[in-house]
Amino acid sequence: MKNYIKYILISVSVITAFVSCETNFEDPNSATEDQVFSSREGIFAAAVGLQQLYSTTGVRWIVETPAITTREGGITTTFQNMIELEDGGTSLPNFNSNVQGLWSTMLRIIKNAESIEEGVDNIELDAGTRSGLIAHAKLFKALAIGSLSQNYEQVIVATSNDNDATFVSRNEGFQTAITLLTEAAAQLASTAPSTEFVNGITLGNIDLGNTIAAMTARYNLFAGNYDAAIAAANSVDLTSTSIFAYDTQNQNPIWARIIQNDAPNFKPRDNFGLPAEFVFDAADGRLAFYLIPLDETNQNGLPIEDVSGFFNEITEPIPVYLPDEMNLIIAEANLRLGTPNLGAATAALDEVLTDTDDPFEVNANVAAYSGPNTVNDLLNEVYRNRRAELFLTGMSLEDSRRFGRPEPSGAAMNFTEERNRNFYPYPDLERNSNPNTPADPSI
Repeated sequence: MKNYIKYILISVSVITAFVSCETNFEDPNSATEDQVFSSREGIFAAAVGLQQLYSTTGVRWIVETPAITTREGGITTTFQNMIELEDGGTSLPNFNSNVQGLWSTMLRIIKNAESIEEGVDNIELDAGTRSGLIAHAKLFKALAIGSLSQNYEQVIVATSNDNDATFVSRNEGFQTAITLLTEAAAQLASTAPSTEFVNGITLGNIDLGNTIAAMTARYNLFAGNYDAAIAAANSVDLTSTSIFAYDTQNQNPIWARIIQNDAPNFKPRDNFGLPAEFVFDAADGRLAFYLIPLDETNQNGLPIEDVSGFFNEITEPIPVYLPDEMNLIIAEANLRLGTPNLGAATAALDEVLTDTDDPFEVNANVAAYSGPNTVNDLLNEVYRNRRAELFLTGMSLEDSRRFGRPEPSGAAMNFTEERNRNFYPYPDLERNSNPNTPADPSI
């Protein structure tokens, strides 16, 4: 046990060192990267560290950053990084700590996943343990690339020790994530994960097979592969759950940002941050699930609420994905097909609206859709339900662009805009070290 704890600490240190602009100095008292990834204990600790990094630091940046940009949340602090995010516009600086934190954390996850994949073949492992480690690494690499592709116009999909990683379009980023997930699914189909892997890494909290299928559906939708998105979403067992588990040492990161020490950095917006044209039935269970009425505004006059749902306790688990996301993917993809299938889209949408038995208790429990039977009206209804069902899951910026919501003006401090950026600028830490860094997006 002492050796295992030692390797977890070492692996976290190694992960933290993977930032492209940093100079590495040798520490004679620390294990090298090769040592961490060349033993069973080291690679297990690295896999645990990978999952821990994503579920704590990663989830913080993934959720918080676009939440402020798309008005899901309103700031309640004087910290400059949060002020800059809520002000938005063309003046959002490259050195903003959220812009940098999201980028660098995802790159660290990609690098660690690559090292795990490279290391498994150099260690004597049970076939099921090896299979689980590979699929797990591919899943988290795909999640990191997908998260970058949701927020940046161009992304890195493979790291470089020479600080010259190549950038690709965000759509190619989604396609790369899909390829990784397809490889992960094939790995599990060939060799099921061992009990050793489950007990040592996922602890039964993450259903790898269903999570891989759910992410395959998500990224195919974002990439415009609608038939593939529908097929993948239909393959997910909606009674299965996958969670990121927390304890007092590894805290729920959104709780830490909103509730900890009664010093919130931001709070959720009323009406899920949507303009008044999107109306919710007062009986919609998602309102009470996520929001506690507050009747206050933040320093910029934005109405805010208190938070509930998955974020009101220090150890509250956060779902890796929500089951009804699959129904919303099926609904949207059917509407975006070359020949839209309005019947299939409405049926999937109604599964969300009338839900009373969601495994996570995110139940709208309202009447089925009764609005106009047109593609545009149904897409608006899907968007409304994505903002409610998938509140504070990190998808609001991707959704706002994809559904063609009003473009930001580029002006800072325009708090009536639905979103104040389309994409984030590339962090200085990348630009200063990587000559391949492209020009920032205009807005």
